[in-house]
Amino acid sequence: MIMGLGALASCEDLYDDLSLHEASNQVIYTSEMDFGNTIQVNGTLTFGDVSSGVASRKWTFPAQVVDILNSENDSTSTEATVKTMFTQAGEYQVRLQQTYNSDAYVGLDLRGTELDTTISVTVLDSVSLGIKAYILNNDGSLGQELDLSDNTQNEVMAGSFVRYIVAPLGEPSAYTWNTEGGDPASSEEFINEFDVRYKRMGTFDFGLYAARERPGGSYLVEIENLLKIIPSTEPVSLEGAFDANGKISLSFSREMNANTLSPDDFTVTILNKGQAIPASVVTAALDPNEANLVVLGLGDELIFNDDEVTVSYTQGDLATTDGMQADSFVDQPVVFVGNNILKSTAYDYSFENSTAANWPYQWWGAPWDKYSLAISNTKSFDGSKSAAITLQPQGGMIIGNTDSDNNLIKFPVEAGKTYELGVWVYLEDPGNTPAGAIPPDLRFYWAPNTNWGVGANPAFTSSFPVGEWVYSSILVDFPVTGDYSLNIRGANENNTAPIKFYMDNISLAVARLRP
Repeated sequence: MIMGLGALASCEDLYDDLSLHEASNQVIYTSEMDFGNTIQVNGTLTFGDVSSGVASRKWTFPAQVVDILNSENDSTSTEATVKTMFTQAGEYQVRLQQTYNSDAYVGLDLRGTELDTTISVTVLDSVSLGIKAYILNNDGSLGQELDLSDNTQNEVMAGSFVRYIVAPLGEPSAYTWNTEGGDPASSEEFINEFDVRYKRMGTFDFGLYAARERPGGSYLVEIENLLKIIPSTEPVSLEGAFDANGKISLSFSREMNANTLSPDDFTVTILNKGQAIPASVVTAALDPNEANLVVLGLGDELIFNDDEVTVSYTQGDLATTDGMQADSFVDQPVVFVGNNILKSTAYDYSFENSTAANWPYQWWGAPWDKYSLAISNTKSFDGSKSAAITLQPQGGMIIGNTDSDNNLIKFPVEAGKTYELGVWVYLEDPGNTPAGAIPPDLRFYWAPNTNWGVGANPAFTSSFPVGEWVYSSILVDFPVTGDYSLNIRGANENNTAPIKFYMDNISLAVARLRP
């Protein structure tokens, strides 16, 4: 037993001569390192050095823009933890110089005893907005600038567009527009040029709320009685005819007078698979929420997506609230507007949130690489942007909508349902297709399980309207429930000249078919 204790004592003596050294390991943090070291002016940012084995350190901060809290020296510090306040917006570099007791690890790499690290810091202004507003001329150019003071009641003729131009500070990431009395009356579009059409008379306010999630910030502009919409001397125009849950909604350029409506002034034609469906207009009334919309009821008859529907008006008493009579029109096609599935996905159906890089060539080979595409704000059916496309002579296009990693963006559909696949197109230059040749066209294919026999949507025939937005659609079925992507093909093989057009508001909605 005594010998055992002696042996134990001898072992303990062996450890007295061991020298255990602390490993050198670099660990640096900031209080906003997970958010790109981005702060707001006069916001605080903490820098920390919790590295092991540090013999000395020195933080160096940009001159005249940093307040090192609880320190009289705002340029350098040797503390392990430094709390700072940046007083000016900009991009800055903070330097940390460290000397270690032994070669230091950075991650799994051994780097030496002298390490020099630079940390980038972004300091944003507080969120604020500069706003200007202009009446748009008929050619789309800027007209009279509006006074944005409270109660100015800038006079604007009914049916006119007002363009709001925003100059933001502080990089807001979201807008909420309040454009009372306008079309649209509100929006959450994050754009810095916003066109609003005022179709009804009255005095209206304006508001814009801008927000930034991190670093948190917001700014609110509210202007009371900014606009006074007055009677117009311009003709009233029909902007389109649309399905309204089986009825027909006529959209006019400004508010209509309910007392001038008569169903007898309207006629409707319905064809389904070439067969005429008897229909007559039984009621004509204003939409209760938008007085520029005239809703026509067909009694017990409804219209369906697989119908070809046109509506005509023979001039009677129909007039605006400011006394301008509506002109006759003949065979205005009715557009079916359903719940666009693409809106609930990342697919940029309206070209508002993507660049040309998000609509890349899909590598079909010649001639499908002979085209150009740009995201343009020259023309748009909705919002402020569209795709401006040129198909070269004897050329074509094949594109898809991709995310930042070049993955095709997908959307969900169900087998057993029929969908209406639509697009708005503005033909600027039809080129020169020889008589009798197959005209240029657009076709929408999908993957997987596409239908290669899908029809033109649209075909740019010699009768296709030039210089106006036209809606085109086809009915499609998907054989298997799942997620699909779209390839958009443009063909110009038989054209001896380029064809130029704009494309906007791609839609995919479940169709209601005639029973």
